[in-house]
Amino acid sequence: MNETQGIQPGLSLKIAGVEFRNPVIAASGTFGYGREYRGLLDIAALGGICTKGLTLKPRVGNAGERLWETPSGLLNSIGLENPGIEAFIEKELPGLRALGPVVIANLSGGDIDEYRQGAEILAASSVDMLELNISCPNVKTGGLNFGMDPTSAASVVGPVRRACSKPLVVKLSPDAPDLAAVARACVQNGAEALSLVNTFRGMAIDIRRRRPVFDNVTAGLSGPAIRPIALRLVWELYEKVDVPIVALGGIACADDAVEFLMAGAAAVQVGSASFANPKTMNQVIGGIENFMRENGMRTLNDFNVRGKN
Repeated sequence: MNETQGIQPGLSLKIAGVEFRNPVIAASGTFGYGREYRGLLDIAALGGICTKGLTLKPRVGNAGERLWETPSGLLNSIGLENPGIEAFIEKELPGLRALGPVVIANLSGGDIDEYRQGAEILAASSVDMLELNISCPNVKTGGLNFGMDPTSAASVVGPVRRACSKPLVVKLSPDAPDLAAVARACVQNGAEALSLVNTFRGMAIDIRRRRPVFDNVTAGLSGPAIRPIALRLVWELYEKVDVPIVALGGIACADDAVEFLMAGAAAVQVGSASFANPKTMNQVIGGIENFMRENGMRTLNDFNVRGKN
């Protein structure tokens, strides 16, 4: 018998003091509030679930076209449609908690006070942690505006950190001119982990109507097309911050996830791939475990090829 066949890999990890059974998390905006995927995959097996983006007040989202397929990717302009934080806590959170995985509330807002108030309300709820979204490209106020430079990022991360006792992850934009500076500002103001990348800004033109597809002209690009760039950004940022990185961007199989873990990520999020194959995350978890067993790896720390613990 091969020596590695008897090894039972350990997939558990902690991020900001929160224990995850494995490093695979459903990305915000791609998994609803969990109930939408019941019966399609083993949800209880996931490491965590990031909620659809939440705002203080309900939002109807963007008008016009919202989704547009591209080669190896998907453009979206949803615009943070959601029922509002209080309605989420009352109607969605109990069912989400019952599913089993770690619950991460993705928080967005139009201004600093809206972010702060939303954080206060979520701090009193049963969510496990917050993912502060300062990188959404599909809203006209807030979102991406806060994630483009260190000063703006600090101006929202600091108040949210003071308003909320929950562990705090900040979701970064790949479009920031100096991503490392933004990341450092977030950490200095209380971020305990970082997630990257959010979607890249892109656009599409309807050549038959001779106009942009989206009412907002630009939209967020996700899917396999962005994975090599996202991987580079994770690799580069790993050496510049001392908090865990949760990586996302085009992960569609276990090998993709392993690349990000070897680039320095502590965990990964799977998003657009779940639309095409709802079982993707279960397959990624199983694939990571098999990879570890085949390569004699006992813990996720064995993926570290960077020489930094």
